[in-house]
Amino acid sequence: MNKQELIQEKMGFVFVNGAGLESGIWGKVQEGLHHPCLLIDFPLRKGTVESRKELALADYVSHMRRQVDEWETRRFVIVAHSLGGVLALRLASELSDRLAGFVAVGAAIPKKGGSFLSILPFPKRILMSAILRKMGTKPPESAIRTGLCNDLSPEQASEIVRGFVPESVRVYTDRVDVSPPAVPKLYVKLTKDKEFSPSLQNKMISNLSPQSVQSLETGHLPMLSNPDGLKLVLQDFLSHVEGLR
Repeated sequence: MNKQELIQEKMGFVFVNGAGLESGIWGKVQEGLHHPCLLIDFPLRKGTVESRKELALADYVSHMRRQVDEWETRRFVIVAHSLGGVLALRLASELSDRLAGFVAVGAAIPKKGGSFLSILPFPKRILMSAILRKMGTKPPESAIRTGLCNDLSPEQASEIVRGFVPESVRVYTDRVDVSPPAVPKLYVKLTKDKEFSPSLQNKMISNLSPQSVQSLETGHLPMLSNPDGLKLVLQDFLSHVEGLR
């Protein structure tokens, strides 16, 4: 088997970040995994807010799929974070012939036919819908710091605030008419998350019906606050998936 065939044969990870973030947020987790990793980019990241305004959720998924289609690794586990869970469900449904596993890290997992907004409790859903229409998808700095960054260092929090990229509103409102993939699934519950409460994560776990749940004592961004802990969880899961082959 030549080097190219070895690369294609080894199972890899496809990482899908959450709203407002860049794919490089997974960098510390990627280091030392010893498996191929694809850090998915969302469309038009270098463009203006206006350039992304009309993008539908399907446009995001098409852009993501092109990156996976061009990747030489045949079999992989999708790792999705936060709002990225909605996108990852759709991506997984389109790549079922290559998908080996699915990991949701504090991720939004709507029921079939639901949207990101549909996962929220009714009062918050109405409020957020109004905020999205009037103010767009970039939260105030104070909300980013207290929600996304509650357990990060001041330097890390400032970097998240500076780099936050507003998404299209439709990523939050478009419905995803797919069920969770029929592969081994893991939900990573973040016990100190101020963005997705434990009760909301329990709802996501129920929607995903994973074979296992692992907990990390972190806030919403474990890939920054505890990358080694998240890396161990992913390595253990991949070992389990590989053992099923």
